[in-house]
Amino acid sequence: MINIYTQTEQGKEWIAKYRGCLPLFACVLGFTETGLIPGISAAGRTPEDRKYTACADAEFLYYGPEQKPQHPLPPLTAGASPVLISRAVVEALNIPVYLFDAGLPQAAAVPAIDLGGTPARCLSEGAAMELAIVRHLLEQGLLWGERLAADIQQGYLIIGECVVGGTTTALAILTGLGIDAVGKVNSSHPVCNHTQKWALVEAGLERWRAGEAGGAGKDKLTSSSPSSLSFTASPRHPSGDATLTQSPDATFFNGGNPRTEVAPEGNLPAALSHRVPASVIDPLQLVAAVGDPMQVVVAGMTIAASRSCGVMLAGGTQMLAVYALTSAIAQVYNLSWQPIEVVIGTTRWVAEDPTGGTVDLALNLGAKNPPLLATGVSFANSRYPQLQAYEQGFVKEGMGAGAACIAAHLSHDWSQHQLLAAIETQLERLSRVKK
Repeated sequence: MINIYTQTEQGKEWIAKYRGCLPLFACVLGFTETGLIPGISAAGRTPEDRKYTACADAEFLYYGPEQKPQHPLPPLTAGASPVLISRAVVEALNIPVYLFDAGLPQAAAVPAIDLGGTPARCLSEGAAMELAIVRHLLEQGLLWGERLAADIQQGYLIIGECVVGGTTTALAILTGLGIDAVGKVNSSHPVCNHTQKWALVEAGLERWRAGEAGGAGKDKLTSSSPSSLSFTASPRHPSGDATLTQSPDATFFNGGNPRTEVAPEGNLPAALSHRVPASVIDPLQLVAAVGDPMQVVVAGMTIAASRSCGVMLAGGTQMLAVYALTSAIAQVYNLSWQPIEVVIGTTRWVAEDPTGGTVDLALNLGAKNPPLLATGVSFANSRYPQLQAYEQGFVKEGMGAGAACIAAHLSHDWSQHQLLAAIETQLERLSRVKK
């Protein structure tokens, strides 16, 4: 049920180490206006739908199908939201869930930790975010990676994401780091829209480099991070009424509109304050130019958490980009991490996408590329056409779906039959509520 596509021996060792362990599940929500471009993504039928995809997915992951959502799951051209897969696993196995708002246009109606970020502008502008915000988000990622890892005794941390348009910002980050990714990324479309993605990336990188050549953006290096952030936090056991477990500096609440509290900044590592030589690509400036807010948060979490526990980056193209970004940040800013503790966990629909090149992309990350794992779950025999659509290349992945399936097999040795039954049950319950 778990396929290993790269770094086979390291992948086997990671699986053996964490077999029988239950993970902690973190999901980082973000937004880029790139996702509103017509045709760029199938994670919502229209640009208006896609504004709220992350909020809708977060609500479903946290509450399940029975609670009336403020933002219903958006209609798709074909298929069903991958959050049904993630929800099926975290509910059945009672996996603690943390949701992080790295930069949404509007707050999700769930208990989420507000990291004080902002949505990203379209990457084609070459000025997606303020550098001060990017550095602040990295700091928060480092802080929360350490905190989450401290709650893990012998298990590992799954870090998922929801960013509509995120495979395009991933292509931008990979290309900006000098990694050959053109024609190799994936998308929620059955046939990846490589030409459209590349045109946006090319425009964004050209504008950023033109600004760099003229000195634009250099002064922003000394910008200070926001003086405070607000957040509300508590892990949820999504099976329903299980007791919430308070985390450090967290505020309890059980749904509805959370009250906001101010929390102090963490201590910015001294390494992040130095100027990067002009001859070196500054990965934080690259994110500020053409990235999205999720990427740098997950990079920070990965660096910090890997020092004391296993990390599974939950996704395909987007998490390969995050891994490359993590490596670049650690190198440029001299931050210690343990890449041997980090794997990529996705679905075979991503790993074997004939219109992308996921395995080649993973290998292009260099000699220290991560193990690429994928669940072998199949929807070919599902009773539901929405799930069968995955076998035609629609949707493929999202909200940590692939990693959740891997976790079910690792911790409880779930079979194909058990996974499919649990996922179909979620869809049945959602269908009953909609009637």
